[in-house]
Amino acid sequence: MVQIIAIYGSPRRDGNSATLLKQAVAGAREAGAHVEEVVLRDYKISPCMEIYHCLKAGECAIRDDFPKILEKLEASSGIMLASPIFFYSVSAQTKIFMDRCQSLWVRKYWIEKQDFKTAPVTRKGLFISVGATDGKKLFDGAILTVKYFFDVLSAGLWKSVLCRGVDRKGDILKKQEYLDEAFQAGKDLAKALQDDA
Repeated sequence: MVQIIAIYGSPRRDGNSATLLKQAVAGAREAGAHVEEVVLRDYKISPCMEIYHCLKAGECAIRDDFPKILEKLEASSGIMLASPIFFYSVSAQTKIFMDRCQSLWVRKYWIEKQDFKTAPVTRKGLFISVGATDGKKLFDGAILTVKYFFDVLSAGLWKSVLCRGVDRKGDILKKQEYLDEAFQAGKDLAKALQDDA
């Protein structure tokens, strides 16, 4: 069975991006995938302290909940990540988790010396995001950040569901087209992973 991890990066448990990710999770499960849900706000994760302990073996020295999530990530062939936009990037909860994956970057590119251009892509990633404005560049910063985050996990950014004009809690419920898009994206991700298996 295809394994997918769904990472909720919003500071709100039931915010707009979380609602969309729940739709994607439902779609993936309907297509037969096993989905492990992770709500970042429920975990104690320190920011990267840049002490470079990871240079020894590609493992982080900080003892907190990060390894629990990493274990789930490494067991998954699909990644769903959802975050609202804050100052044209992902939420603080999401960024702290991403930054802790610096140890994986060190392992992959410094210790194992994989080539940036030829490193294999073995996973697929789905990014879901919401932002309050209709700005043309609203998601540009977040997309770039997510692409490089997925890269360190040997994942490609397979698809994005990007929702503009969504701010207040519950706003997403007025946008059925986005809810449907997220559900379908989750379903299609599961099917794509099944095809790869």
